[in-house]
Amino acid sequence: MQHSAKDHLFQQIALVAQAIANPHRLELLDLLVQAPRSVEQLAQASAMSVANTSQHLQRLKQAGLVIGERQGVTVRYRVADPAVVRLWQEIRRVALAQLAGAERALDQYRPQRRQLPAISLAAVQEGMARGDMYLLDVRPLEEFAAGHLPGAVAIPLAELPQRIDELPSDKLIVTYCRGPLCRYADEALLLILASGRRGARLEEGVAEWLLAGYPIAHS
Repeated sequence: MQHSAKDHLFQQIALVAQAIANPHRLELLDLLVQAPRSVEQLAQASAMSVANTSQHLQRLKQAGLVIGERQGVTVRYRVADPAVVRLWQEIRRVALAQLAGAERALDQYRPQRRQLPAISLAAVQEGMARGDMYLLDVRPLEEFAAGHLPGAVAIPLAELPQRIDELPSDKLIVTYCRGPLCRYADEALLLILASGRRGARLEEGVAEWLLAGYPIAHS
């Protein structure tokens, strides 16, 4: 009886592992960490069909990892708990630390990442407090509105080439996006450096900033 109950317990826990054991569902979680979204928005952002996106969301929902909230005729999904964010970050951290293939894949996805100037969370905090740093959020505006680093300015990557002259020339410009698995900040930083301005990339995003104990802002 006890062994049967123990088996059932581990089977229930395994539902979480089974739900996230899929690259498409991990990508959906990565997107939902940034901001709540509808099925259609998630499908567009992940380049999946609406039908496939909906099926993956149902698996995540059954495992208690995401919640769907109806707003009129639209259902918007969000992560169910901050623990889900920590879970995703730990999976990502372990994969990059333990799997050489994951590190090589990240190098292929972000080919300039090792050559670009980098900056730490603590250094950003200090620079913003001194007022000699310009913090640039290059994510989509819906993600910026859901939460961003205090003092950050939003210029989505797609708009940056036309708005590069808006950036200051007398401050260090720090770019950030969704975190280590996002290359938006790399591409933005290359544009900034090519314009003759000083810049650096913050590897972390809003989720990492929060987990480090720093507050975020909302617009």
